[in-house]
Amino acid sequence: MELADSGAPRVKPAAVRRLLSVQVGAARRIPMGGRSVLTGMVKRPVGGPVPVLPLGLLGDEQADLSIHGGLEKAVYAYPAEHYAFWQAARRDQGLGLIDDSLPHGSLGENLTLQGLLESELWAGDVLKFPACELQVRVPREPCHKFNAAMGFARASKMMAHSGFCGFYLSVLTPGSISAGEGFELLPGRRSVSITQLFAAKMGKHLK
Repeated sequence: MELADSGAPRVKPAAVRRLLSVQVGAARRIPMGGRSVLTGMVKRPVGGPVPVLPLGLLGDEQADLSIHGGLEKAVYAYPAEHYAFWQAARRDQGLGLIDDSLPHGSLGENLTLQGLLESELWAGDVLKFPACELQVRVPREPCHKFNAAMGFARASKMMAHSGFCGFYLSVLTPGSISAGEGFELLPGRRSVSITQLFAAKMGKHLK
């Protein structure tokens, strides 16, 4: 514990945690690897209060429920702090010359969060927003659709190596959610961390 000049314990400021943007999208077919693939990764920002239902945000669709969707993967959240990493990766692949923009939602996330990383989270933790509560469940696992979203073939392996995966949330208390809101992190039982769960899944991606 740090001490102030007076000798009293120094109180560290609480982390500033904020929801920067909210995204939803309909499942659609896009060209991928020479064929048409149904995906729900294309998300667009929405303003105003967005209803949060047991199966996710109103207006959002998923294409493959084994990856995203259902009660335990109703909402996908991603740390805004990792966007600089992906912008640099795209520039290294020469994609910055084509399009250097990477707006929130480009990772396929519903919620772009500030001030909360995967390394701070455990399965069962709760994100308490003003009008809803979401429970941390599992990390996102990279797939071939992520490569297409980023525009280069090694994106999935980069996610596996970096651990910049984001995480899925279930809806503990339905309500609504709005961009710009602050939120609290309420610890759960903390028996297994998101980092541990991600590492356990990544063997096949790191070969």
